[in-house]
Amino acid sequence: MRVEPIVGRYELVDEISAGGMGQVWRGYDGVLDREVAVKLIRPDVISTAEQAEEFAKRFRREARVTARIQHHGVPQVYDAVLDRTYDRVYLVMEYVRGTSLRAYIDPAQPLPIDWAAAITAQICTVLSHAHAIPVVHRDLKPDNVLVSAGGEVKVLDFGIAAILRTDVTRLTATGSVVGTHHYMPPEQIQSAQISPQSDLYALGCVLHELLAGKTLFDGGSDFELMRQHVYEAPRPLREIRADVPEALESLVLDLTAKQPEQRPRDAYDVYDRLVPFLPEAGARPPAAGLAPAGVPDPTRLYRHPNAPRPRTVTGTPDQPAPPPTPSPETARATELRGAIRAAISRSDDLLDDERYAQAAEALHQVIEPAAAALGIESPRVLSLRQRRAAILIISGDFRAALPEFDALYAAFTRTGGPTSNDALECLRQAAHCRAGLGQATIALRQFRQVLTQVRARDGDVSTEAVDLRRNIAILLLAEGYTEEAVAELIPLHEDLLVLHGPDHEETREIADILTRLRASGDQEG
Repeated sequence: MRVEPIVGRYELVDEISAGGMGQVWRGYDGVLDREVAVKLIRPDVISTAEQAEEFAKRFRREARVTARIQHHGVPQVYDAVLDRTYDRVYLVMEYVRGTSLRAYIDPAQPLPIDWAAAITAQICTVLSHAHAIPVVHRDLKPDNVLVSAGGEVKVLDFGIAAILRTDVTRLTATGSVVGTHHYMPPEQIQSAQISPQSDLYALGCVLHELLAGKTLFDGGSDFELMRQHVYEAPRPLREIRADVPEALESLVLDLTAKQPEQRPRDAYDVYDRLVPFLPEAGARPPAAGLAPAGVPDPTRLYRHPNAPRPRTVTGTPDQPAPPPTPSPETARATELRGAIRAAISRSDDLLDDERYAQAAEALHQVIEPAAAALGIESPRVLSLRQRRAAILIISGDFRAALPEFDALYAAFTRTGGPTSNDALECLRQAAHCRAGLGQATIALRQFRQVLTQVRARDGDVSTEAVDLRRNIAILLLAEGYTEEAVAELIPLHEDLLVLHGPDHEETREIADILTRLRASGDQEG
């Protein structure tokens, strides 16, 4: 069942998580056609009209202040929506794909020193920007930190603790503690003044856990944990892990000092003390087995500062991406047909509104269950995949479309032969993607491969043949093969004169290119 878009704009797609603050959904901004994260603040935080009014003021204030943090490590706040009754409250934010810092913590394999330093240093850069406003996070912990595929640290949920007042320790009517955890500084536990140094204490707890594989304190109950944070000295890191440098042990002890004024002055000071443990530019990553597997490398930003985006490995027709293994579960045929029809209709409606990302997503949602029921290479599933890939082309997302067209070409080759209409169309679209991505040599080879078959089937002046001939000529020109390009353009222009006449748009385009090339050749002569 579809959820109605929020304020007619933000469409909720699937739930990412649920917790004390409410739910987090992946969604789409229908106006800008981009993915967003939508945080639905739980309605039970408000029980009276007075609380609603106070909550609304606090919500707007924190959302606006949080939106002022201009740093790539903070997901941007796009919108803050409150309904008229204050019953539902939403934060619309940048959607971030990443791995939770929780996945990096393993008591049996603490992180390499430079990994722990790189993560903590990146958090410091975020905190330095936030504290300058000032914005205090109030709930810094591994669960609120993501590491992107490129190794960039993202700190989530700035301002949420202040909005929900979860930074204040209190007791419920049953005597249960609300708001305590393993990263809360003494002043928060005692409901005293919160400051940037409160975040530094939590940062010290996180750094300790990254290096030791275990939390700073591990009280058997909430009250014991509170007592340890307020009164007990933490165990020095080097007693737990002997290879931790003494300077890092001292940094953790300074960060987790009981009094805020005894902690480092600010996040910048912490960063400076971490610099000696960061990898140098150009350094190689650690050998296999010395660093965690299956998680992004947070040192990459220091080993390759300001590096280009990592390459995406794509398949080729000679090495197609392996098809997913169909699930043994099957859906009832009538339900599946209805779901497919609904997905296609939904996708078409979104295409009409030029909401390409959502149109592709609508088909993606039905492809997996259809493949599980019918098989990944059934005609119906291949048609849905081809339709989705074509939408990716329309949106200009060649990088995402290319591996799918490669896989589709291989599938249609197996099911219908390499000269079938569907196989040739997918090969042509793959060539188009490669041309857009700068892979001209393979693109030319594929365009020519398709043209050979089209010529044999439909002749040299069919609509498809003419389009392929133009693509080949333009690619040759772009690659600097001027003579070869002219050899393609002259007969193409002659055929267009016969087909459409001299005033047709396509004829004029080729004529203009030839005129420019001749003028350039005359100047060189």
